[in-house]
Amino acid sequence: MGADTAAARLAALTADRVDHRFKGLPPDARGLTVGELTAQRRNLFDGGFTTPVLALSAERLTHNLALMESYAARHGLAFAPHGKTSMAPQLFHRQIEHGAWGITLAVPHQVWVAREFGVQRVFLANELVDAAALRRIAAELAADPDFRFVCYVDSVRGVELMAAALHGSTRPVDVVVELAAGEGARTGVRTEAECAAVADAVAATTTLRLVGVAGYEGEVPQADPDRVHAWLRRLTALAVDFDKAGRFAEVPEIVVSAGGSAWFDAVADVFAEIPELSRPVLKLLRSGAYVSHDDGHYRRLTPFARVPEEGALHPAFRLWSQVVSRPSPEQAFVNAGKRDAAHDLDLPEAQAVRRDGRERPATGVAVTGLSDQHGWLTTSPEADLEVGDWVGLGLSHPCTSFDKWQLIPVVEADGTVVAYVRTFF
Repeated sequence: MGADTAAARLAALTADRVDHRFKGLPPDARGLTVGELTAQRRNLFDGGFTTPVLALSAERLTHNLALMESYAARHGLAFAPHGKTSMAPQLFHRQIEHGAWGITLAVPHQVWVAREFGVQRVFLANELVDAAALRRIAAELAADPDFRFVCYVDSVRGVELMAAALHGSTRPVDVVVELAAGEGARTGVRTEAECAAVADAVAATTTLRLVGVAGYEGEVPQADPDRVHAWLRRLTALAVDFDKAGRFAEVPEIVVSAGGSAWFDAVADVFAEIPELSRPVLKLLRSGAYVSHDDGHYRRLTPFARVPEEGALHPAFRLWSQVVSRPSPEQAFVNAGKRDAAHDLDLPEAQAVRRDGRERPATGVAVTGLSDQHGWLTTSPEADLEVGDWVGLGLSHPCTSFDKWQLIPVVEADGTVVAYVRTFF
């Protein structure tokens, strides 16, 4: 797919009409195109937006994109951020503009979304054994010589199913052997001997091509720096052993990939140790949560907390809700709940209160629970909270924040909405 076609499809998102599909948007904007609404540059707080409404900080988003671009470049890493985090083609392309090699994805539907919007390099961090999906991948590869697709293999049985589904395809599908992070961890081959058997099975096919090794260090049992570094060295040693055995003789580059959002500093450390191999090495980092960061899980786990000299990611999401009930001095309820806020790792964090155009810290206010459409707040004596106040909530876990919103306002610090991000889950 050409760049012009991809740009046209991205631009077409602004031609979509504002209607009942999109939460939080101004009722009087119904019928406008997204582009027309954007051009009005309404203010999130007095431009008719309704609560709950999720906002993405324009400045913090730009900061995070630039920070990870510079981090990857500084450490000699290629970068394929995990697109499952946002499933937002507009953000995919901003990531690519900020130096990303391509986009990592997890399931076939996500690949179709990326391809619809012109993403030319996809790393599928999963073994793909669905015959119908494989046939479509083969068709995409045949139709577009510039499309690069790489996916996991983690079993001889999986290789057999893939080879059968791809019978007759004109371009082989590139695969990497996934090394499991340990006994009892998630997917992946458990031992190096089994990895070799899977590699042998790939070599016996004409429809698959072994191009490297990969895994996910976030699944290392009882993860700590020593355990994570040790597992990553197993992964890179596997690549070295495969290369010595001549398994990469027919490929232009060797792919070695890892890197979630909690241990990419360890990935940078160990990937820097990879010796010279028979082919150039694509050291592919896959962290995805950085794009919005968060106010909980990744705020605690981000490697930038361990290496502050490298910079700091900024949480870019804030969910604005409204107090709809104040039944006692110790309790209040807002109109945002599980349908609106990530809650799988941490509850939202009350951060700000707005009243009469003024914003102040949410002193004495805490979120203690969520119902489907209500947030439960406890309030201490110093809390100044009334029915009608807007309460800004920080969220934990970007992956389950994006997926609750189809159209997300991108907001500058003064509240001006300058763009809308469309998601496809």
